[in-house]
Amino acid sequence: MHTFILEPQPKNTLKITITVPHEDVVPYLETAANKVSEETAIPGFRPGKAGYETVKTAVGEMKIYEAALEPIIRKTFVATLEAEKIETVGSPKIDVSKLVPGNEIVFSAEVALMPKITKLADWKALSVEAKTTEVTEKDLDLALKDLRNMQTKEVRAEAGTPACDVDKVVVSMNLKKEGVPVEGGQSPNHAVYLAEEYYVPGFKEQLVGMKEGDEKSFTLTFPDNHTSKMLAGSAVEFDITLKEVHKLDHPDLDDAFAASLGQADMKALREILGKNIAGEKEMEEKGRQERELLEKIANESRFDDFPDLLVNEEVNKMIHELEQGAKEQGMDFDEYLKSIKKTIVGLKLEFTPQAILRIKVALILRDITNSENIEITDAEVEEALDKIAERHEAKEERDRIYNPEYRGYVEYTLKNRKAVETLRKAMVK
Repeated sequence: MHTFILEPQPKNTLKITITVPHEDVVPYLETAANKVSEETAIPGFRPGKAGYETVKTAVGEMKIYEAALEPIIRKTFVATLEAEKIETVGSPKIDVSKLVPGNEIVFSAEVALMPKITKLADWKALSVEAKTTEVTEKDLDLALKDLRNMQTKEVRAEAGTPACDVDKVVVSMNLKKEGVPVEGGQSPNHAVYLAEEYYVPGFKEQLVGMKEGDEKSFTLTFPDNHTSKMLAGSAVEFDITLKEVHKLDHPDLDDAFAASLGQADMKALREILGKNIAGEKEMEEKGRQERELLEKIANESRFDDFPDLLVNEEVNKMIHELEQGAKEQGMDFDEYLKSIKKTIVGLKLEFTPQAILRIKVALILRDITNSENIEITDAEVEEALDKIAERHEAKEERDRIYNPEYRGYVEYTLKNRKAVETLRKAMVK
């Protein structure tokens, strides 16, 4: 029977030193010898038929021990975790300190422990204020404007036609600050709709009256709240060449326009838009409530130290999610990073606080699903899996959806949803 010593380490990690006596090692050695025999050509023997002594003579006993080591470590390590009810995260760091033929095997495993909530906030005493989701006339007008813009036809203006304040223009733009070109401030084909607001006040007014081929230089002050700290509140020089002027043929917002979109008339179109906008607003408000209440509980709760391994894994997961999002938009991730002027190292530092919050939220939801006895039925899991499978036609993908591992993930997700809904019902006022 193997023995072990538990030694707590800083930052919620644990060192487990395990000793496996020689008599317990023997069965693993015999199995390993058979495997080595199957994979090694031994003169006079068919694969897998040479005995232990023959294999030892052919390849050396240490080779057999090395082949037996992985299953020995896995079996005894898992058994120790189960016996002591130790919850870990990530993969252990293994260090073999004694591996000598005929002797006991000694190894250590350094693990990151699953952090615990030392004090869960009294969430039933906390509250989140609900905000209105009323659909206004302004909301409807903006939606109709967007629909009209989607149906708008662009007609290239004749050469020499000056740009009007309702046109679309394409310009070549070069930005400079104190005479030095701004990084990322060069755009050879920048489209500007002159009837719409522009992020730099006064910019579009400078373009009105220009003709194709005209060049112009002017200086404007960027808004104080601009995303670029280098440009926010700064005077920036614009070198502009107007390349194209397009007249915009907007359809009238009348019953014929509504009919082109499959609706009986403008009244019916406004009604369907109102329902859609209301649904979107309700979804957005529900998401905002959930984010606010979970952050509030996290801030009021207290936790064990988070192992570096756990935080790093969550940060890497967030970066992977960002990379997948970029790929789905057809962007190379390295190019995307350049476009937002970030590095992987910078992102990791930036994501760390959010990663810690995500870990806290996961622990909170886990605690609440247990304390509130939240359960998911097999029927609920099956229904969710069926809905996911409906979106996939390939047999391989559908089989993956119904495998036990993915099923467990879906069950976990459904439990969390129920936990969040429990919190929302109790906290939103």
